[in-house]
Amino acid sequence: MKVYKLSSNTDVDALFSSLDVTQEGRSILVPKTQMNLVYIKDLRTPAANILKQDALSIGADLAVPKNTITCKDSHVDVVLIANDKQLKTLAKKEKIQPFGLKEVAEKLSELLFTCKDSEVQIMGIVNANEDSFFIGSRFVGESALAHIKQMIDEGATIIDLGGVSSRPGSLAVSEEEELRRLKPIIDLIERESLHQKAVFSLDSYSPLCLEYALQRGFSIVNDITALENDAVAKLVTKYDATVVLMHKLGSTQAMQEAPFYENVILSVDDFFEERIKKAQAFGIQKIILDVGIGFGKTLEHNLLLLKHHAHFLHFGFPLLVGASRKSMIDKIIASPIEKRLPGTLAIHLKAYENGATILRVHDVAGHVQALSVAQAINKIF
Repeated sequence: MKVYKLSSNTDVDALFSSLDVTQEGRSILVPKTQMNLVYIKDLRTPAANILKQDALSIGADLAVPKNTITCKDSHVDVVLIANDKQLKTLAKKEKIQPFGLKEVAEKLSELLFTCKDSEVQIMGIVNANEDSFFIGSRFVGESALAHIKQMIDEGATIIDLGGVSSRPGSLAVSEEEELRRLKPIIDLIERESLHQKAVFSLDSYSPLCLEYALQRGFSIVNDITALENDAVAKLVTKYDATVVLMHKLGSTQAMQEAPFYENVILSVDDFFEERIKKAQAFGIQKIILDVGIGFGKTLEHNLLLLKHHAHFLHFGFPLLVGASRKSMIDKIIASPIEKRLPGTLAIHLKAYENGATILRVHDVAGHVQALSVAQAINKIF
C-alpha cells in the first residue's frame, strides 16, 4: 500500500470518474471536497454563537473572537470554514434563525452559484491613441489591422479597441476626436470581415463612438464608467450587446490620489450590485465584471482583489481581469513597462485560478502558452 497527498487544485470529478465512481456518487462527493473560507463582517454576537453551534453540528466550524461567547461586543467579524455541502446545509438552517441570520443564509446561498467556465478567453488590446501607457499597443490604420490579425492567429478570441487613454492622470478628448482615431480601424475590421474570426469590443464610454462600432459588427461595450451614462445603457440594449462593468474610484484624473476603502472587497461588491441592477433595469442581461485593477487602488487593494477574486463569482457573470504590464508590478519589483511580461503572466495565471475567464492582455502568444501549460497541469490527476 502507498499513500500520497493530492493537490487542492485537483479536478476531483475527473479523478473520481477514473476510479469508476458512479455519477450519483460523484455528485455527492465533489461538494465535500470544495473547501470555503467565508468572511462575515459585523455579525451580531448572538448570531455568531448560534452560527458556531450550527456549523459544528454538521462538521464545519466558525472562527470567532475570544469574547464572543460572553457577548462582550455587540458585533464581531467571523470566518466560516465549510465545504460546499456544509454551506448548503447551513444556508437552510439559518433561514429560521434570529439576529440577522436569515440574511446570512441568503448570502451563503449566493456563494453556491458561480459562473466559472472551464475555458479562458484572451482579449487582445489595440490602442488607436498616441498616449496609451504601453507603446507596444499603439497602432493606426493598416498596421492596426495587421496587428489584430496577428493576435487572432496567436489565439485571441476577443479584440478590444480603444481610442482614449485611461491611465491615471490622463485627459479626456472630445467624442469627435475619439471617433476620428477609431473610425479608420473600425472600417478596416468591417472591410476584412474579421468579425467572423473574433469578437470585437470597444473600450469606450462615448455614445457616438459606440454606436458607430456597434453598427459595424462590434458586440462588446467595455465601459470603464460601468454605465454611468444612460445613453450607453440604451445603446447596449438597442444592439443586444454585452457590457463590461468595471469598478473605478472617482475620475480618471484623480483616482490614484490616495484611494481609500474601509474594505475594498465589500466596496467593489456593493458597486457591482448597484450597476448590475442598473444594467438589468435597461434590459441588459449579457454582463461581464471587471474589478478594475489599478483604477483607484493601491498595491494592497489590487493584491486583495486578485487574492479573493473568486468571491465575485457569486454574481453569476464572467469575470475579466486586465493587469497587463500595469504599474502594480513595478511596485513589487522595479521594472520598466517593456519588462513587465513575467509579472503580468503571474497575475493573470493567479486570476484565472481564482475565477477569471477573460484576460485582457497586450501579449497574446505569451498568455496562450502560459495558460495552456497551466491548464495541462490542472487537468492531470
